[in-house]
Amino acid sequence: VQLQASGGGLVQPGGPLRLSCAASGSTLDSYAIGWFRQAPGKEREGVVCITSSGITTYSTDSQDSVQGRFTISRDNAKNTVYLQMNSLKPEDTAVYYCATVPFFCGAVVAYRFNSWGQGTQVTVSS
Repeated sequence: VQLQASGGGLVQPGGPLRLSCAASGSTLDSYAIGWFRQAPGKEREGVVCITSSGITTYSTDSQDSVQGRFTISRDNAKNTVYLQMNSLKPEDTAVYYCATVPFFCGAVVAYRFNSWGQGTQVTVSS
């Protein structure tokens, strides 16, 4: 499966943005999909993951900062997973990536995930 993240851009603090992760080459029925982000000079950190049945898991790395603002969803018919980001803050600035893990999310940490797509840049700035 190949993944392509899109939807990034420049947004003012407090604004919303929705990212998309589109899959090709295979359906996502057998995969959970995670969103990750990497800010300049920092390690890639998990954000949130969703199983094919819609169960979501937030990463312990970023849960305190994103839960309540970021929501993951998926449209299996479109083979696409979304990340709705609201009330964006400058510290959310990063390249955002999506990746797969078989069936269940488990711990949302980068080394467990595969099929990394090309990331999409999100910049939160006034």
